[in-house]
Amino acid sequence: MMLTNADLVELTAFRHALHRRPEVSGEERETAATIVEALSALRPDHVITGLGGHGVAAVFAAPAPGPTVMFRAELDALPITELSGAAYASELPGRGHLCGHDGHMTILMALARLLSRRPPAKGRVVLMFQPAEEDGSGAAAVLADPRFADVAPDWAFAIHNMPGVAIGEALLAEGPANCASMGLAMTFTGRTSHASQPEAGVSPAPALAELIPALSALGQGGALGPDFRLVTITHARLGEPAFGIAPGEAHLWATLRTLGDEGMADLLASATALAGDAAARHGLSLSISHHDVFHACTNDPEATAILARALDACGIAHRPDDLPMRGSEDFGRFGAQAKAAMVFLGSGRDHPRLHNPDYDFPDDLIPIGARIFERIARDLLD
Repeated sequence: MMLTNADLVELTAFRHALHRRPEVSGEERETAATIVEALSALRPDHVITGLGGHGVAAVFAAPAPGPTVMFRAELDALPITELSGAAYASELPGRGHLCGHDGHMTILMALARLLSRRPPAKGRVVLMFQPAEEDGSGAAAVLADPRFADVAPDWAFAIHNMPGVAIGEALLAEGPANCASMGLAMTFTGRTSHASQPEAGVSPAPALAELIPALSALGQGGALGPDFRLVTITHARLGEPAFGIAPGEAHLWATLRTLGDEGMADLLASATALAGDAAARHGLSLSISHHDVFHACTNDPEATAILARALDACGIAHRPDDLPMRGSEDFGRFGAQAKAAMVFLGSGRDHPRLHNPDYDFPDDLIPIGARIFERIARDLLD
């Protein structure tokens, strides 16, 4: 079944409306309400709202038993000012759909139209509009919600658009697709003193000076193999912006990145030990918190094969080049519950990159993504 020209006009307008009103992780209330309103005309068998926060799950069920197949999109935008110049650019200062989640949602809405006209012959399709992907908390919250058990999938699929890859082409490979990552926030507390008498205080400056290169040395990147480790210092602050005060507190943030979850546990232990040792040697107290925790995203072989067949049937060339990616994706958490796979769909070789202020999702991908997802649903449920 194909989307009509009228569908494409309406879906494009829907995407532009989402684009104008971006909401960041955990704040997607208006976006979720827009999704629910649009779904109401398509008569899914069941809609769950407030899932794991502002998540929405729409279920299209067949009378005959069969597997549950989930297709996932993300609700959230980024805390970045948009500079695309589009007529439908963000109306909210400092907020922008600069990763294409508005387009991913629209692909699911296009799939909902197709399913409303021709429901699955068996089993269920679940359209998962997931909150808070960008900070890594959304998938975990959805999985922890007791109502998720009602829609727990046997199969899970996702599309992410990918600048640098031509439209009509895709990246797909079984095995590792995205790295695990974690934000490590460290606070070192000593004692301030007058800048003329630094010896009367306990400054965290020496510890900070040691730790920045030491943490970086724990993971210097390189080839994306099993031993890949990368530590990126993302923020540092020492004392107050005053010339008369020797510092008594310092903050250091680092992002840890590994190919797999086991490697992350080892890297976290090493980084924590380094920070603890530096604090102890310099007479400082230390507090550590973890943020933006992403599990590794691994494509299941069977799910990847299903995706590959769908791409072939849709005439979309695909290759395993440039995979896995250093970036992280919390879709990986669904892989613990279902046979899951993600494909990276080209959004143009020269298209602005994800998270760039001039990025905008290409509307041409809406029918392509919907066609891929519908083919998967038909292959598994017809």
